[in-house]
Amino acid sequence: GPLPEGVLPVVALPAEADRLRRLAGEHPGIHWDRLLFSAKESVYKAWFPLTGKWLDFAEADIDVFADPGDEHSGGFRARLLVPGPVVGDRRLDLFEGRWTVRRGLVATAVSVPHT
Repeated sequence: GPLPEGVLPVVALPAEADRLRRLAGEHPGIHWDRLLFSAKESVYKAWFPLTGKWLDFAEADIDVFADPGDEHSGGFRARLLVPGPVVGDRRLDLFEGRWTVRRGLVATAVSVPHT
């Protein structure tokens, strides 16, 4: 279901909220607000072990997209709005992930590239 009343403005940047409205018009069967919340939590869970620091909801701008021909799965890109962690010899300023919605559940995951 959708996020509880008042949660989306705390979680979403204005640009993210705009993108969610567009997605809801294209694919009304998905609760995009809950999916965004889950994606932000996945980004945080990838971020924290690398940095040991808190990542606020407003410190990552997430662009969610559906797979062509399948509105129940897709991907997302999280552009970090703060300096990203260094992995190997490279600073990460973007996390990429995947999502699926099936049987009333939302699942999101982020992978961290190793160099």
